[in-house]
Amino acid sequence: MGLTSTTLLLFTVEIAAAALGATVWWWPALARPHWRAVLGRIGMLLGSQLALLAVIGLLANNYFSFYSSWNDLLGTGPDAPVAVRAAAAPAPGGPSAPATPGTEPDPPNLPVLPARETGREPVNTAGPRDPQRVGEIRAVSIPGARTGLSTDGYVYLPPQYFQPGNEQRKFPAIIAMTGFPGDAKALITRFNYPGVALDEIRAGRMRPAVIVLMRPSPAMPADSECEDVPGGTQAGTYFTKDVPRAIAATYRVATAPGSWGIMGNSTGGYCAAKLAMRHPEVFAGGVSISGYLKAAEDVTTGDLFKGSGQRRDEADLLWRLRNLPPPATGIMLSGAEKGDGDFRAEAAAFAAAARPPLAVAVATVPEGGHNYTTWIKLLPAGFQFLSQRLAP
Repeated sequence: MGLTSTTLLLFTVEIAAAALGATVWWWPALARPHWRAVLGRIGMLLGSQLALLAVIGLLANNYFSFYSSWNDLLGTGPDAPVAVRAAAAPAPGGPSAPATPGTEPDPPNLPVLPARETGREPVNTAGPRDPQRVGEIRAVSIPGARTGLSTDGYVYLPPQYFQPGNEQRKFPAIIAMTGFPGDAKALITRFNYPGVALDEIRAGRMRPAVIVLMRPSPAMPADSECEDVPGGTQAGTYFTKDVPRAIAATYRVATAPGSWGIMGNSTGGYCAAKLAMRHPEVFAGGVSISGYLKAAEDVTTGDLFKGSGQRRDEADLLWRLRNLPPPATGIMLSGAEKGDGDFRAEAAAFAAAARPPLAVAVATVPEGGHNYTTWIKLLPAGFQFLSQRLAP
């Protein structure tokens, strides 16, 4: 029986019902002050509770697509390579996307608020921790001069940042986002973004870049979906204006067009694709790892659009492709061909609707769920895609 099969779910429900029924039936007979009766009661309680937890776990897994199979859960499947295919290539000329709210010039006399360093984290890699060999991870607080928002995150500085001869060199930058609610530190401890980037740089598959590691909402515990909410949180502006400004004021980061990329998983993946499409003047490319194409609307988001159907449509990336001029940027959608929710169908629809000057690529593994095991496999392909698009 497959992990997500209805047969397994029904079988587990029957086991749980039988365990509960047996507990109710035998409980009076075990209500005696004897050690065997006590052990019997403990065993029946544990058995029934474990059966109920199994049912809840299977229901949650089937709904959220955390694990698509026993191999995915146990990590015993074949280590298949990531397949990358181009769905649409950029071409010169053609209309570009209209301006998006948040692209207006900064107000005069806007203060420059640099990121504030609050600590350091080790780079997860073998060998000496010399910054000239492995780089450094700085914990930072990133203020928003334009929006008034602020959030904590991390900045990975590649080894080239510290090497002699590069004292005046400015590096391209990549914003990396977690899912919601997420924890920016998970991008170091679970994803190992810095370690993977270091491997790609050493292998020559990625140019050195500064990586800004963040969660996708600067207004926790609310899920902003990286939107500029009318009369509310201006999360989109925070990521497209405030974050690049604060990082460039603190580190040697390039600010010319084409110098920044953005990527993320789940909610962070949706944010990456949306912000790159809305702001090609900021982001040369966006990589969505198991992301979705339409803004979530639930108790964690509240009313993001304040009743505006136009805003809701514009937050739907497939709608944007079909109804607005394509932006001059690049988008990579990545996920599992099987077991990753609606990824396969959404990626196919997105690729079919794409047209120049938008460049689209799709990266896949044959099987996987909405989990770190799948996402980590797709991370190198995302770095390579962005590196090809970032300006020197």
